[in-house]
Amino acid sequence: MEEGTLTKWLVKEGDTVSSGDLIAEIETDKATMEFEAVDEGVIGKILIAEGSEGVKVNTAIAILLEDGESLDDIVSAPATTPEATPAADAGNEAAPTGVSEAPAAAAAPAAAATADGSRIFASPLARRIAASKGLDLAQITGSGPRGRIVKADVEAASAQAPAPVAAVAIPAAPALASGPDAATIAKMYEGRVYEEIPLNGMRKIIASRLTEAKQTIPHFYLRRDIQLDALLTFRAQLNKQLESRSVKLSVNDFIIKAVANALQAVPEANAVWAGDRVLQMKASDVAVAVAIEGGLFTPVLQDADTKSLSSLSKEMKDLASRARDRKLAPHEYQGGSFAISNLGMFGIDNFDAIVNPPHAGILAVGAGTKKPVVGADGELKVATVMSVTMSVDHRVIDGTLGANLLNAIVDNLENPMVMLA
Repeated sequence: MEEGTLTKWLVKEGDTVSSGDLIAEIETDKATMEFEAVDEGVIGKILIAEGSEGVKVNTAIAILLEDGESLDDIVSAPATTPEATPAADAGNEAAPTGVSEAPAAAAAPAAAATADGSRIFASPLARRIAASKGLDLAQITGSGPRGRIVKADVEAASAQAPAPVAAVAIPAAPALASGPDAATIAKMYEGRVYEEIPLNGMRKIIASRLTEAKQTIPHFYLRRDIQLDALLTFRAQLNKQLESRSVKLSVNDFIIKAVANALQAVPEANAVWAGDRVLQMKASDVAVAVAIEGGLFTPVLQDADTKSLSSLSKEMKDLASRARDRKLAPHEYQGGSFAISNLGMFGIDNFDAIVNPPHAGILAVGAGTKKPVVGADGELKVATVMSVTMSVDHRVIDGTLGANLLNAIVDNLENPMVMLA
């Protein structure tokens, strides 16, 4: 993520907090996250008001004072101006913290650690001064309580240290073209009645990432019709036997299993694009699109090839429920090598989905409908047919490899008992 909304403060100026205390709620593109204090102290000043939108990652949101420290100490401390570096992945739920963009103060860097991983105790002011002067806290001996590094220790070390080498700024990547600006569009509809609906964080991320995906991923599409009658009969039999366990399998559960098994049968297609290389995955981690209010999630079912249909069904229901409540943890919707988007339940016959990077493909699933088909014996009959379209990243999967993967998915769904072998 690149920005978020500070939805609620859980503390006020003057409150004393300890490391780990909840101090604010921050809405990311995917969820509302509770934000913890990283050190003990007193909330000296709140810099970002409750309800503020578009707060950039690494913007200071408050000033935390240690015992005996005042706001005057903070204002007089040397300011730091490192470049803020947005997270590269939309699913990365980093909260806006750290570097202050306000002229009055600079936020303390995160708590440092020694080479063996143990924490270095230093006051926020000492950390800020050390960061501004390029000093390594691990090389400074603290004179405060329990060896805590304080302002005087850093200043003493600074007098003996050589001047730090200036860092070279890396220019940010150019923003993607987004078409005419809001004012231009509004002028086109001058005199017409409309309601302006602000974009929430999730919708902004969806717009940005899918535009990027469509512009940068060389998509191609493979289409097949799948006869579902054998699967529907088999599903009805299984559900009757699973009634006592309160398990009811959906067609989507079979599709997940079919994709997972197909990725094992065609391992070269079980891969992701990693910029200058391809990562071929061992397990079948399958993402499934879940519609929620204002957007969508793609929770990932890890190791789907090793799980039973009933386990997949239970896990998918849990993930979908928590996705709609925005209660998923980041690791539950990141990763995967292949995705499924099923609009068949909404009566859509077929559609083309956009590949969700770094995945190599996504299966768009349409509705199963009764259609006339010619059987293997040449006789005309009626069958339940489901149309699917597989969108593929051509950088990872070529035409023949993609065809092999889609054929394996079709074989699994038209011969469902094979998936249990």
